[in-house]
Amino acid sequence: MEVSFGEYIKQKRTELGFPLRKVASHIDIDPSTLGKIEKDERHLNIDQLENLCQILQTDKRILLNYHYSTKIVEELKSYPEYQEVLNIVNEQLGYYANQQVLKFQNDWREKEFSNPNATIKIGTMFSGIGAIEYALKRLNLNSEIQFASDIDNFAKQSYFANYEIAESNWYNDVHDINGKKYKGKLDLLVGGSPCQSFSMVGKRRGFDDTRGTLFYEFARVVKESQPNVFIFENVKGLINHDNGNTFETIKATFDELGYKYYFQVLNAKNYGMPQHRERIFVVGFKDKTVDFQFPESISLEHKMQDFLEDYTDSKYYLKEKGVKFVTSSKNRNKRYTQINGEIALCQKANQQFNWHGDFVFEEQTRNDFNEFIFDVNKVEEKYYLSDKVKDYVLSSGTKTFKTSVKTDLEVARPLLQSMHKMHRAGVDNYVTHTGRIRKLTPKECLRLMGFRDDFKQVVSDTQMYRQAGNSIVVDVLISLLKQMDITKFAK
Repeated sequence: MEVSFGEYIKQKRTELGFPLRKVASHIDIDPSTLGKIEKDERHLNIDQLENLCQILQTDKRILLNYHYSTKIVEELKSYPEYQEVLNIVNEQLGYYANQQVLKFQNDWREKEFSNPNATIKIGTMFSGIGAIEYALKRLNLNSEIQFASDIDNFAKQSYFANYEIAESNWYNDVHDINGKKYKGKLDLLVGGSPCQSFSMVGKRRGFDDTRGTLFYEFARVVKESQPNVFIFENVKGLINHDNGNTFETIKATFDELGYKYYFQVLNAKNYGMPQHRERIFVVGFKDKTVDFQFPESISLEHKMQDFLEDYTDSKYYLKEKGVKFVTSSKNRNKRYTQINGEIALCQKANQQFNWHGDFVFEEQTRNDFNEFIFDVNKVEEKYYLSDKVKDYVLSSGTKTFKTSVKTDLEVARPLLQSMHKMHRAGVDNYVTHTGRIRKLTPKECLRLMGFRDDFKQVVSDTQMYRQAGNSIVVDVLISLLKQMDITKFAK
């Protein structure tokens, strides 16, 4: 378990956008008591677990697992030989229960589609480079694009290069989409609009309060076209935006639509993609008898390095100014930059041009001794020589002082307490490193978003970076489509 029982409760409560008092009231305890439970300073009465499951929309087994694991950790954390205790407990449990440990749900990866030959009729708004379209392609499902839309002409170029769609079914402006035209013709509608803060003047806090916003256009098309399923995606911060008022209005709007809907924050790293990307997903069903649970997390089997290209163009390597920015301790500590991370930072539309995001350190030449490969993460930028100092250090001397300049000695010269004064390379030890830092290529960014190499790049690198950073992670959409069995909602 990555988090404790209390941390898990807080995490779920935050994802749902509930204040302490709302959850506390539902399980009949004081908000202050719940706050202490979330800090693991108090224990929850096991009798209250059922109500907690209801309000947090969580499987009871999951809460019980976190509950008991936290109790065990509290008992054993101060005992140095805790692993031996766990081994003994594991053996003893084997005597009492000779059965296989079951997952709470069937693994969504192993689920079979009930109607694999169905053609999924889709519509997308704020379509970008077509993440849901590509997800269906990776699942080998038939699909038919009823309409797509995006205000960005470069996104349109990428979309038309990769998917079959008639010009008449493309909308540059979502305001122009007539949803009634597609009523009865949509199995799935997907979109993720930019969400402004809504007016709180209206008392209904639904449709009337979202007018004039792009979210209203998504809701309007849902209302007019009546898709069997809709998926709405947005940034995690939407939950707390405008003190939670924005999301409350969004929920009220979905209530007015008459759809049964579920929402949860999902992180791409929990669904097979080594990228730390948290997004909220709202999944709505026209059929109110549908019982849906979000897909469970799976173990991450790949590192970011598995998605890198073997050979890259020299234009992707950083020059001196970029290297200094990327390697600065301030930017690394604030997580603005990362070098050789196993899980990528969240892909952003502008990261590659502000020297923010993920970078790769590569060797220029292979050393015989791999253990001496330079690790840029462990060397502060202050230890590198400026050009002015480097000229001095590598100088053979003056008229009165001459020395033999050598760097990278296998046997070091005597270390002096005056090394900080920067003597010449004939007196002190200086080393060079053989590596270079580069940014991710557009193809690598696409891979980290779930797009394979068959995705055609027809725009500039600048636009491709933007489009990858603005997309939905394909693998997360795949998990949702598998979990709900999207083919059940198509003919």
